[in-house]
Amino acid sequence: MRRIKRCFIGVFLTLALLLAGPLFLAACAGFQDTGSWRTADRSSAGLAPTPEQETGAVVQVYGARAYNWRGYFSLHTWISTKEAGASSYYVHEVTGWRHYVVQSRPDHPDRAWFGAKPELIADFRGGQAQRIIEQLGGVIEQYPYPTTYEAWPGPNSNTFVAWVIRQIPEMDVALPSHAIGKDYLGNGLVSEVPGGTGYQLSLGGYFGVLAGVREGLELNILGLTLGVNPMGLGIKLPGIGELALRNTNPMPEPDAAASETAATGQVSQKTL
Repeated sequence: MRRIKRCFIGVFLTLALLLAGPLFLAACAGFQDTGSWRTADRSSAGLAPTPEQETGAVVQVYGARAYNWRGYFSLHTWISTKEAGASSYYVHEVTGWRHYVVQSRPDHPDRAWFGAKPELIADFRGGQAQRIIEQLGGVIEQYPYPTTYEAWPGPNSNTFVAWVIRQIPEMDVALPSHAIGKDYLGNGLVSEVPGGTGYQLSLGGYFGVLAGVREGLELNILGLTLGVNPMGLGIKLPGIGELALRNTNPMPEPDAAASETAATGQVSQKTL
């Protein structure tokens, strides 16, 4: 009888710990616009450089809270790209309201996700960004779930972004710990982490463990993640995400980005 009682208490405490973050966010007044998705904000956040500001290639990874109550638990992530010399961006993402869920289309790279402001997760510029773009089209065509979408545990928008990142060596990005679906491996059990150095074990996205240099250590229980990130000096909480002092993802140095853009422009002029 004592064992049963201890087991019950353990399960209760685990669920309380996992749901504490989402419940806290739900209790925060004004955390997210609960109006109609038809009228929700979809404007640019001004986080991406305009084609006039950055003439070189750009690849950025964004995330924003999922729509309505799902945002208390998870993010929606996407990839934005601009080729060198291009006058507009393309957005690559998965949405669940179409038969063919994968979309690659011209759009603002940093639009709000139905009322939720986007967060810049990673940013590549210049030659590295151009190499990523050259591989991206072929990789997206090989995505294994082009007509399948499951908000939990996956495959979903975060599964798509994590899968793309794993296929492109130059694109080492640690996705936020509360991007539910990033750990969905389909029929696989073990995979390299998206961040490039490390491995993860996942049982259908329901349970798993991940260890990586950029990600740190993550424990996934029913899609909700607890963990620590020594490199980022942070902790990871279900629903809330990572509270860290450092960003472990690629971000351009302003001076370096400007120098590479200038160099690219000089090469283009010589070519012409």
